[in-house]
Amino acid sequence: MSREARLDRLLQFLHCSPTPWHAVSAMAQRLEAAGFRCLDESRPWELAPGERCYVTRNDSSIVALQLPRERLDALRMIGAHTDSPGLRLKPSPAQSSAGWLQLGVELYGGVLLAPWFDRDLGLAGRVHVRHLDGRLEGLLLKVDQPVAIIPSLAIHLDRDVNNGRAINAQTQMAPVFLQGGEKPDLQRLLQEWLTAQHGLRDVELLDFELALFDVQPPSRVGVQGELIASARLDNLLSCFIGLEALLECDGSQGVVLVANDHEEVGSASACGAQGPFLGDVLRRVNARLGEPGDEGFIRLIQASRMISCDNAHGLHPNFTDKHDAAHGPRLNGGPVIKVNANQRYATNSATAALFRDLCREAGVPVQTFVSRADMGCGSTIGPITATELGVPTLDVGVPQWGMHSIRETAGSHDVEHLTQALIAFANRPELA
Repeated sequence: MSREARLDRLLQFLHCSPTPWHAVSAMAQRLEAAGFRCLDESRPWELAPGERCYVTRNDSSIVALQLPRERLDALRMIGAHTDSPGLRLKPSPAQSSAGWLQLGVELYGGVLLAPWFDRDLGLAGRVHVRHLDGRLEGLLLKVDQPVAIIPSLAIHLDRDVNNGRAINAQTQMAPVFLQGGEKPDLQRLLQEWLTAQHGLRDVELLDFELALFDVQPPSRVGVQGELIASARLDNLLSCFIGLEALLECDGSQGVVLVANDHEEVGSASACGAQGPFLGDVLRRVNARLGEPGDEGFIRLIQASRMISCDNAHGLHPNFTDKHDAAHGPRLNGGPVIKVNANQRYATNSATAALFRDLCREAGVPVQTFVSRADMGCGSTIGPITATELGVPTLDVGVPQWGMHSIRETAGSHDVEHLTQALIAFANRPELA
C-alpha cells in the first residue's frame, strides 16, 4: 500500500467528516467494503472465530473487531476519538442584529477561538425528522457551501486587538448567515437542504445537532508536501490511522478499534470512553468466544493491551520554549509516546517498552513527550479506558501544531510511521 495513496485517502476522509456522525459513517462504509458485518446492540449476536464486525452507538462512536482465528485469549486494542473542538448551534439559534440573521452558538470543547474569524463556514451534523407515516428518522446533513462567516472587527475600531484581548463567545462569535433574514428562514433552509441531499419532502423537522465547519478542504503544505493542514486532525487523524491498521492487519490476532465521541468534553456519556460502550461490546464478545464469566473476562482484559492514539504537541519553531528541552517531538520524527507522572496519560514503562519494540520491529522512529514541569497538560481516552476496563494502556500520538484550532498541521510522513507501528501491534503474537 503506497504512502501517497494512504495520504489521498486521509485527505478524503477528513473532507467528508465535518462531525463525529459523518466520521463514523465514513468509517463504517470502509469497514463494510472490507467485509465487516454491522452488529445491532439491541439484538442477539452470533459470532465466529476470524469474523470481522463492527457496532456503533449514537451514530458517533464505533467499535470494530477483527476476531482471532483461534481462541480468544488477548486483544490488541487501538483507541481514538471522533469529536473535535468547535462551534455547535444552540437549539434555537436564529437571532437578528443590524439587519442580519445570525446563528447563536455554544462552544464544544476547548476551542481556540481566534482562528474562527473570517473563515468560510459550512453547516453539518445530524437532523431528526418525522415522515408522513409517523416514522422517525435521523439523517446526516452537510452543507459544503460557505453559508456563514464570523467577521473580524476592523483594527481601527479596536486598537488593542493585538494585545491579547479576550474574546467573548456569547457576544462576539455569532456568525452572520442571511442578510435581511427572519427566524423562520433557518427552518426553511434546513428543509431545502434536506430535500436536496436526501430527496425528502413533506417531513417535519423535529430536532438537530449541528456544527459549523471550515469549508476549506484539507491539503498538503510545504515545498515537498511535508505537512498536512486540515480541520479536525485532533483526532480524526488517529481514527484514520487506526482504521488503516485494522484493515491491513493479517487477521490472525484479535484486534479492536474503538473511536469514542465526547472526549473533548470529558468522555462522560453513554458512547464516551467513560461510558459502558466498549465494555459492553467486549463482554458480549467474550461470552460468545472466550472463557465465560467474570473471571474469564478479567483474564482476557489483563492479557490484552490498548494503545490510545491522540495527537501530541509538536515542537513549534516559533515557541520552542513551550517544551521541555529534552522532550520536544518534531513533526515527521515518528510517533510520540506521551508520559505524565500524574496519570493524565496512561503510559507506564512496561507499555512504553512494548511500543518502542513495535517501532523497532516496524522500522519507524519513536519520540517521547512530557510537559514542562511548570505547565499542565491535556488528557485522552487512555486513562479513562484503563480506569473503566483495567486494561494495560499507553498513550501515543502523531505530533502536530495548532491543536484545537479550526485548522491544524501535522507531518505527512508521520501518518505512515504510526500506521506501520499499529500494524505491527495488530499482528504481534505475544503482548507481554
